[in-house]
Amino acid sequence: MNTISENVMIVREMIAGAARASGRAPEDITLVAAAKQNPAERVREAIAAGVDAVGENRAQEMTEKLRAGAYDGAPLHFIGRLQTNKVRYVVGACALIESADSLKLLEEIGKRAVSLGITQEILLEVNIGREPGKSGVLPENLEETLEKAASTRGIFTRGLMSVPPVSAQNNGNSRFFDDMMKLFVDIQGKKYDNVDMRFLSMGMSDSFREAILSGANMVRVGGAIFGARTYA
Repeated sequence: MNTISENVMIVREMIAGAARASGRAPEDITLVAAAKQNPAERVREAIAAGVDAVGENRAQEMTEKLRAGAYDGAPLHFIGRLQTNKVRYVVGACALIESADSLKLLEEIGKRAVSLGITQEILLEVNIGREPGKSGVLPENLEETLEKAASTRGIFTRGLMSVPPVSAQNNGNSRFFDDMMKLFVDIQGKKYDNVDMRFLSMGMSDSFREAILSGANMVRVGGAIFGARTYA
C-alpha cells in the first residue's frame, strides 16, 4: 500500500500529463485534497506532501480538525453541501466555499461575512447533470444566481464547481465537463461586479484527468490520495 506522499506524487504526475495534453502547465491546476473522514494527522501528511488546498464536506468534522491544527500550511475549502444553519461555522474559516448553490445560501453567507468584516470567496455549484435531489444551481438559473452573488455584500465569486453524475464508463462524464467549460467561458465574457471567473472546479479521484482535459483548473481528489473511505 502506498503512503499518502507517494499517492500525492502519482496524482501530481497524472495531473501534469493531463495539463500538458490540454495545452497548460501542471502548475495551472489546483489540487484539493478531499479529506472527508480522514483524521488530522493524515491531513497534515497530505499538506506536507504538497497538495495545494484541503477540502472538507462537513462543518462539524471541519471544526474539530481546525481545533487540532489539521490545515496549518494549506488553504481550507468547503466542498460539501452547506446548510444555512452551518454557515456561521464555515464563513471566515474557509478560504473558499466551493458549494454555494442557492439564493438563500448566498444571502446567509453574505450576512455572516459582513458581520465578520470580511469578504468570503465562493464558487457557484452547478447541477450540470440535472439530478433530482442533488445540490447545485440548474444551468438555466445560473445567470440569476450569479447576479445575486454579484450584488450581495460580503461575497466575491471566483468561479464554478460541479459534481457530475456517477458514470461506470471511461470518459463517461466528458460531456458534462464540456458543458461546464462552456458555461465557464460564457460567464468569463460577461461583466459582473464582485465576480472573477478564475476557477473551474470539477473532477474527483476517478475523473480528474478527464475533467482537466475538458478545461478544469481545480480538482478535488480524496480516495486517490488517502485511500478508499470506510463507511460505518
